[in-house]
Formats: sequence, structure tokens, C-alpha cells
Amino acid sequence: MFDLLLKNATVATMDGDTPFGLVPDGAIGIAKGKIAWVGPMAQAPAGNAGEVRDLGGRVVTPGLVDPHTHIVYGEEGLVDFEVLSQGGGRWDLEARSAGVGGMMRRTRVLPEEALYEASRKRMSRLIANGVTTVESKSGCGMDKDTELRAMRVSRALGRDLPITVVSTYLGAHGLAPEFAGRRDDYVTFMCEEVLPEAVRQGVVDQVDGFCDKVGFNHEQMGRLYAKAQSYGLGVKAHADQYTDFGAGALVARHRGLSADHMEYGSLATLREMAEAGTVATLLPGAHLTLHETRKPPVEMFRELGVPMALATNSNPVSSPTVSPASQMHLACYMFKLTAEEALKGFTVNSARALGLADTAGRIAVGRAADLAVWDTDDPRGIVYQIGGAPCLAVVKDGVVIHDVPAPEFHR
Repeated sequence: MFDLLLKNATVATMDGDTPFGLVPDGAIGIAKGKIAWVGPMAQAPAGNAGEVRDLGGRVVTPGLVDPHTHIVYGEEGLVDFEVLSQGGGRWDLEARSAGVGGMMRRTRVLPEEALYEASRKRMSRLIANGVTTVESKSGCGMDKDTELRAMRVSRALGRDLPITVVSTYLGAHGLAPEFAGRRDDYVTFMCEEVLPEAVRQGVVDQVDGFCDKVGFNHEQMGRLYAKAQSYGLGVKAHADQYTDFGAGALVARHRGLSADHMEYGSLATLREMAEAGTVATLLPGAHLTLHETRKPPVEMFRELGVPMALATNSNPVSSPTVSPASQMHLACYMFKLTAEEALKGFTVNSARALGLADTAGRIAVGRAADLAVWDTDDPRGIVYQIGGAPCLAVVKDGVVIHDVPAPEFHR
């Protein structure tokens, strides 16, 4: 009856009204890459299964969705680490040839094959940490050639690895040095040269940008959003991270998917986001490494019903991680999210932040069998450990793609 049956599982479906959508002593039946049945093990339909796995009470969640990464880049940011770990801030990085500028220079010189190989290793580790869907941004080059190269690599990773990859154009990560003092001209360049070519090559799904007093203003981002939406692409922003710039409200007015960071989101901005259904994606890794003191307004998100997603923000400057579980832990301690909110942040709400609410982030009959198995018998245990609970297995479209055998010790 099933191609794969997972039994004796603690199933956190993240579906329904009960905490975690929990099914204790549960089972999941998988057929043709889809969830065919989920419920209490005692009620599982009788019949044969091609493969049966007894999970010994361990937790199964939806495959995690990581809705904000910069995972396609060149060398690691070891200088960034030296500066930030010793108390330096964002504005101290450029003097050491680090920061976004340093990432840009290191990535521009890489041929496409080398960029692919470096990024594939990181993407593989993300999969091993329970991720089955990921957003991958460009923004590591800001010139036309490097941006297109990065988006092609994102597409190739989604083709070659067992993971769904959403490719996002982030040319507005900063101002390309060739356009110093000509920010409007750079916006025109993105709208008229880079984005149309990315669409022609079929390598872009969404458009992002840094909207801030030291970034791109509302008019400039509005031009970029209008161009993106003319192609049917979703839009989002790096928003209200350093100042209350109303960037989240701008995203909401364009019916955008998410506003990310949001430390300085105001009540007026959050009201617009709530009305538009725009997700707030919180990035605890960058909050930690950049020594931020202003925390996202979590209580207002709750009161107004703004969905909260979480992401690794995997990048070499401010969040060198491929561990969603560690970011859930940080979000609980730094932002006071509950364990359930943290897990929703990497499942239900992160899927919504990518426009995939109907296909990812929940365990339910008819959905793709994208699952992660964790070395804990309580979903809170995923979040509890400082590094997060170990991910023991990952299933993508009904196929086990990652499997960690139990350790053996020999006398």
C-alpha cells in the first residue's frame, strides 16, 4: 500500500489547532512521493509497505524551509569573523576589505564552476540539517555577469541536489562600485539590463533589495518592484534592520511576500504588513554577530497576527551557519519565541514567506513527502540544545536522501 511507512513516530505535522499539530505514537504512509496517510499508528491501514522504518518515538517534522540565505558565494568570511567576534560592528568591516564589499570582490573573480562547487558543499550541509526547501539569493557580485552567474548556480543546485531552490535576485544588496554616486542609474541598470536577462534565462523567481536610509529608498525600490511584478515575480526586502524606514510597509503595499530583519519595525508598518499578509522573517544569526541591541517587536507581531518566519541567513559575513535548529534556539533565547513559534518559523511561516504555503511546511495527506527526523522524542527538543538536536534522516519527495546510522563503539 505504501512505498515507505514511518511508524512509532512522534509526528509534528504543524497542521491543525493543537500544539505542533502533534500525533503521538504516530505513523506516516508515503506513496508516489506524497503523504498518503498520517495519524495514530494503531489506526494505520493494514497492508504491505515497500520499506518500513521504526523511528523509536523520535520526532518527525515537515522538511524545513529556509526562506532567506545568501548561500551562493566564494570564499568564507574569516576576516569578518575576526572583526565581529572581537566586538567590531558592521561599519568596521569595509576597512578590513570584509563585509559585503569583500564578499563581492572574492566572488566576482570565481568562475561559475568554482562558485557552484563551493556553494554545493554548503547546500549539501543544509540538506543534512533537515532543509528540503531553500531560498538562494544573488547579491554577491552586483555586476551583471556575477549576478547572473549566481542565479544560474542556484538553479543548478536545485536541479542537481534533492532540494527545492527558490532563486532570488538581490542586485540591490548594495550599490555596485561602478555606479558610485549614481544610485538611480544603478536601479535603471537592474531594471533594464540584469532582471530582464535573468527572466530570459529562466533563473529568477523573486526580487529582494536593501531598503534603508543607507540603502535604496522607497521610490527606487518601488521601481524595482514594479519591474519584478511585471514579470510575475514575488518581491521582498531587507527591511527596517537599522532604522525605522517604513520598508516593511513598502513591501506590504506591493503585496510582497516578506520583510526580513525588522528590528525597527513600527506599529504603523506592522499594521500594514498584517493587513497585506506579509511575513516578518527574523534573522537571529545576524542579530547576534552584528551585536544588535534593538530586538524585533515580537509582541506586536503576535498581537497583530503578523506571521513570523525564521531563516539561517546563511552568508559569510554575518551568519556563517547552515543549521536551522541552532537559529531556532537563538530565536527563543534572544527574541523570546516559544519552541512552537520557532518551529513554525522554519515550516509553516517560512513556506508562506516563499509563496509556498500550499505545498511546503506541513505534513498532510496529498502534500509532498518532505520530512525530517530528529534525535528527540519531543518537538521542543529540536530547539532546546544550543546547537539544535541532530537531524537523523531527511526525506524528499518520498525518498530518503540523508540517513545517519547509529554510532557503533568497539571495545
